Amino acid sequence: MENNKAIAVFESKQIRRHYDEKTEVWYFSLVDIVEALTDSTNATDYLKKLRKRDGELNAYLGTNCPQVPMLTNTGKNRKTLAGNAEHIFRLIQSIPSPKAEPFKQWLAKVGYERMQEINDPSLSIDRARENWQKLGRSEKWIQQRMTGQETRNKLTDYWQESGVKKGEEFAALTNIIHQEWTGLTVKKHKDLKGLKSQNLRDHMSEAELIFTALAELSTRQIAETEKAKGLQQNAVASKKGGAVAKNARKELEAKTGKSVITGDNFLPPKKENKKLK
Repeated sequence: MENNKAIAVFESKQIRRHYDEKTEVWYFSLVDIVEALTDSTNATDYLKKLRKRDGELNAYLGTNCPQVPMLTNTGKNRKTLAGNAEHIFRLIQSIPSPKAEPFKQWLAKVGYERMQEINDPSLSIDRARENWQKLGRSEKWIQQRMTGQETRNKLTDYWQESGVKKGEEFAALTNIIHQEWTGLTVKKHKDLKGLKSQNLRDHMSEAELIFTALAELSTRQIAETEKAKGLQQNAVASKKGGAVAKNARKELEAKTGKSVITGDNFLPPKKENKKLK
């Protein structure tokens, strides 16, 4: 398996993972996690028996966990049942293993502080502010980022309540809003800023954050007014909400002569390779 980014290691056990660029979420192979926690010689069979014995777990995994293409030992891609942090947390609850707690700590070390935030949501706010401060963001930027996240959360809460599915459908609506107000898809905007797996919002300027929040606030209020249900109706509301921010952006740009959308980012400067004499 040549792609090291697709492999994580827990106590010498390799765990395959896949990064979803649309949702910006890591997914881990559930079979690999079972093997790491139980040392089972047949983790696939162990997981099947576990799901058969625990009907609630079976329903949860079947409903929430996607089949993600991952490399096998033969070097071929095969669809594998995978889970994000929340899914893994639920799986661990059903596996009697002394490695459960160390595994949770390991997940946190590889970027899944979300495991702790499930039990105490306030930790996510404190951790985010602390991380942004360490990255040198101004208090003004941090406040705008957090305000925008609150606006985003209210929108996704509405989507979930109105029958929109998490994951691809959330990502599709987000892209509609973003493309409408910026003229760029989320991916194109990330490309413009030179980003890969980084969160686009963490590299937005103050103006970009404000207009993103305006677009999402407008989308939610329009959707609520129109009582939008499901993906299609919310897609219409998303386009209308994005248009509100687009019109405001164009008016500001006309008065300032400056583009709101920029290629600026907060990435550390690239180190120059020194040539050996």
